[in-house]
Amino acid sequence: MGRVTTRRAVLRVTADRVIRRPDTLAVEEPLEIRLNGRALTVTMRTPGHDVELAHGFLLAEGIIDNRDDIAIARYCDGVDETGANTYNVLDVQLAPGVEVPDGAGARNFLTTSACGVCGKESLEQVRTRTRFPLRGDVEVLARTMSELPRLMRQQQKVFQSTGGLHAAALFTIDGSLLQLREDVGRHNAVDKVLGWALSEGRVPLSESVLVVSGRASFELVQKAVMAGVPVLGAVSAPSSLAVDLAEESGLTLIGFLRDNSMNVYTGSVL
Repeated sequence: MGRVTTRRAVLRVTADRVIRRPDTLAVEEPLEIRLNGRALTVTMRTPGHDVELAHGFLLAEGIIDNRDDIAIARYCDGVDETGANTYNVLDVQLAPGVEVPDGAGARNFLTTSACGVCGKESLEQVRTRTRFPLRGDVEVLARTMSELPRLMRQQQKVFQSTGGLHAAALFTIDGSLLQLREDVGRHNAVDKVLGWALSEGRVPLSESVLVVSGRASFELVQKAVMAGVPVLGAVSAPSSLAVDLAEESGLTLIGFLRDNSMNVYTGSVL
């Protein structure tokens, strides 16, 4: 399996000296996801929890909504110059009888670490594709939300050593941590934690809160909606299209969640 971190020599420059020292970096490598043997997408990710990443991606694309929709996920091909498996190609086989919905997974593209989807037509597409309409009666306390970034940072082990990874964490409505995943791409971190939830039979996540370490893009709101998450909190700002989608979907969207303050863009907190 690929490494999560690597060591490189750097020049450390301060006001009074220059020294050469080792530094720990987060690894970034491509992962090709294949569906039933056919290439679907390539994403730049931090190795680890790749099956969860694939499951979360397929959930967000509307291709699966249950762990039983997957027959098997296995690494294939992808060898380096020595012939060793690079673990950078993952083939997901759908269970017998599971059909790929029309239009789902149609985006066969290179996904960068900060990718996103844009266009007003995407709002209608997400609304018609989600299989888990959001509950309108989920209530979360402001004091609970204000604690979640701190709890998330405590669990960001790789970030503490590299300073170079995003995180996505799932909490219960009362603030108990369910799971956290880190990745060089914020969308990958979300896919990984939602893929974990799918493998644990927790989808739809109708009584959960998703917290992300960076901004809330349209794509992250889309992933939350597709998994049935009613509350999304972001440490940084949301985009305008993210707010539009959250409002249309009935998702509570909170930004600038830090230092005991927050902006509630859609929905409400108590």
